[in-house]
Amino acid sequence: MSAKFYYITFLLLLATHCGTAQLDSSGNGSFVLSKYIKADIVDFTVDNLGNIYLISKDNLLKKLDANGDSAAVFNEVSRYGNIWSIDVTNPLKILIYYKDFATIVVVDRFLNIRTTIDLRSQNILQAKAIGLGYDNNIWVYDELDAKLKRLRDDGSLVDQTTDFRQIFDTVPDPSIIADQSGLVYLYDINRGVFAFDHYGGFKTTLPLTGWQDFTVIDKILLGRDQSKFYRYQLGTLNLEEIPIPPAYLGAIKIKITPGAIYVLKKKGLEIYSRR
Repeated sequence: MSAKFYYITFLLLLATHCGTAQLDSSGNGSFVLSKYIKADIVDFTVDNLGNIYLISKDNLLKKLDANGDSAAVFNEVSRYGNIWSIDVTNPLKILIYYKDFATIVVVDRFLNIRTTIDLRSQNILQAKAIGLGYDNNIWVYDELDAKLKRLRDDGSLVDQTTDFRQIFDTVPDPSIIADQSGLVYLYDINRGVFAFDHYGGFKTTLPLTGWQDFTVIDKILLGRDQSKFYRYQLGTLNLEEIPIPPAYLGAIKIKITPGAIYVLKKKGLEIYSRR
């Protein structure tokens, strides 16, 4: 359902900067600043229900509901070191990854711990990226084995790919794993996108390098650099791009959702909603 809405959002932005939509005073066209969360935020993400997850400089994880009201706080902030990434693909099963401790903490919608996976106990000593799978199992890229592995909640192995060193001349170094519409995407900012099927079979590579905030919605790939948004639909040769609105420049992170655009800056999180 979301792919169509993301495309409409992208077209609204495109229309704004092609002169076919009226700009507001902030230069955002069809989106206006509707909320500002002032806090020392180092990272954030948003789930498909509009809940916002904030990571503070003190490594505190806080969940806000779609109205911006506090909904939950994760209290195990100092147990495993700094949070490396959060996967909120399924708002009922959230993955918190601590790279330094090779540990995945699975929490529920109230940020209560459901289970903890010590990857080292599975001989996965070095993993840069994880992501939730289509079947609620967990994808992990094992850097030392150079394999993409799928694990159950108890950490046991479901399946894995062939050693990437047998497939690629240069082994990818992904920072993001996204499972969408029958494919698993590994994003390496220096080498681009590597796509696999759910059985670990290699499908394709895409030279979409240098993207920040890489996201996959259905078969639409979204990202940006310091000056432009990018949109690419799998199976086409059409890479669309638009200038980033002036109000968003200098952002640490930008996330586009069907109804809002979230822009993280040094002093807080700006939320732009449709008029």
